[in-house]
Amino acid sequence: MALFKPASTPWLLAHELRLGWRGAMAGRKRGAVGSIIAFSVLGAMALIGGVFLALGMKGHEIPVGPLSIAIAALATAVILTLMLSSTLAGAADALYVRGDLDLLFSSPLSPRKVLFVRALGLAVSALLWFLVPAVLLLAPSIVMGHPAWASVFVVLIAAALAAAGVGLLLAMALFALIGPRRTRTVAQVMAALIGAAFFLASQYQNLLGKKASQSLFAEIALAAKEGRITPPPLADLPLRAALGQPLPLLSLVAIGAGIFLLSAWTLGRRFADAAAATQGAETRKAAKGPGRAFAAGAFRATLRKELRLMGRDAALLSQVLLRVLYMLPLALVLARNAAEQPAWMLAGGAAGVAFLAGQVAGSLIWITVSAEDTPDLLALAPTPVSVLNRAKLAAALIPVGLLLVVPVGVMAWFQPMAGFWTAVGSGLTAWAAGMIGVWRQKPGKRADFRRRRASSFLAALGELAVTMLIGVATACAVAGWLVWAAPPLIVAGALMMALRRTEDQIAAALRAAAVA
Repeated sequence: MALFKPASTPWLLAHELRLGWRGAMAGRKRGAVGSIIAFSVLGAMALIGGVFLALGMKGHEIPVGPLSIAIAALATAVILTLMLSSTLAGAADALYVRGDLDLLFSSPLSPRKVLFVRALGLAVSALLWFLVPAVLLLAPSIVMGHPAWASVFVVLIAAALAAAGVGLLLAMALFALIGPRRTRTVAQVMAALIGAAFFLASQYQNLLGKKASQSLFAEIALAAKEGRITPPPLADLPLRAALGQPLPLLSLVAIGAGIFLLSAWTLGRRFADAAAATQGAETRKAAKGPGRAFAAGAFRATLRKELRLMGRDAALLSQVLLRVLYMLPLALVLARNAAEQPAWMLAGGAAGVAFLAGQVAGSLIWITVSAEDTPDLLALAPTPVSVLNRAKLAAALIPVGLLLVVPVGVMAWFQPMAGFWTAVGSGLTAWAAGMIGVWRQKPGKRADFRRRRASSFLAALGELAVTMLIGVATACAVAGWLVWAAPPLIVAGALMMALRRTEDQIAAALRAAAVA
């Protein structure tokens, strides 16, 4: 087809989407069937929900009132922000990780065309996550009497274009403020913060308390019904556009397309310069600073090295930050229950803290052990492998201990024994996850951090089972059922023994993985 001839915009866009899909599915070949089944089930559920929505709304129209305007505006803001978090991180990755812009800019293709297609790929990638569920959910209603609701798809396209444009503008602002090398770290942390903000908002009942949240929602609904809430100007634009009104719909499309074109074309040359700076950032001469004494002993030197490397890892920082923010509602619930409820009411929260501790430790131990950049040098070092592994394990457990200070400290303040058992259980899960990571280590790259579970299915499954069992034992201990805490601990210990490897077995497995 002439439309997809080589070097054309559709051809380049299809290539961008193919690369994005390949990157998302890399390392998941074993779980491809499971992913297809999971997406099929979710799609079927969305379609069934759409049928019930169509039946319920048949013969009814959505009123343009204060409450519906507020709901539509809030939904649009949520979708825009989630799209922005995706496009911001994607813009930084497109410059920092792929490392192909210098090759593309030296080709006969126009740099503006290359950047336009890459920006359009960011918009399409963000759009698909919302467009596909929206089609499944709204298609029955469109067929059964609400054809104007198809305008929702156009609104989503406009939102994706605007999010991609704003993401590119923010990326350029970050380049100007902090330089290209730090942009990826900040972008991923900002994306994590945006995602966690919506998680915290979804936990408003836990944060405010059930009574306070219910009274607040009732007050807002009553105020909207009585007309005491007056939406600001243009707040009704998303709702009217989604209902198919021509002028609001065209206005949103013009805004989204205008922002996208402004960022993709006007900033094209500056974006290319920033990308070129990123490509050469690794070869620039390091700034001289005050000399530091080398740590005494292999253990301390390795520990310091691993902690410094973890502090520079953007993906790791964002993942750990997410788990910290996920702990906030749990800590507030624990504080409220510890002050007002008996100890057994804290059992579920204690199990959650222990489980999260194991998950964080598992992530960190993968970074320190499996993602080691110089395994050959360490293998030749005049230091026992056990010493190096202990240092890497300690480096993975130190951040976990810092994360546990707040929830365990709050619990111990009100319920000392509950805090003690939570600390013990959390320490056990973190140590167990760390040891499994050491025993079942498999060479990988730091760039594959998000796909680390796919590299060793047995280790991931064993880590999950052990942390869950120790979490159950922690809950039993906090509730005062010490006898019932023994069986899950025994099973967890048996699983640990089954997963254990000696140093010789670890070395043999690493050699086999290197050959493969």
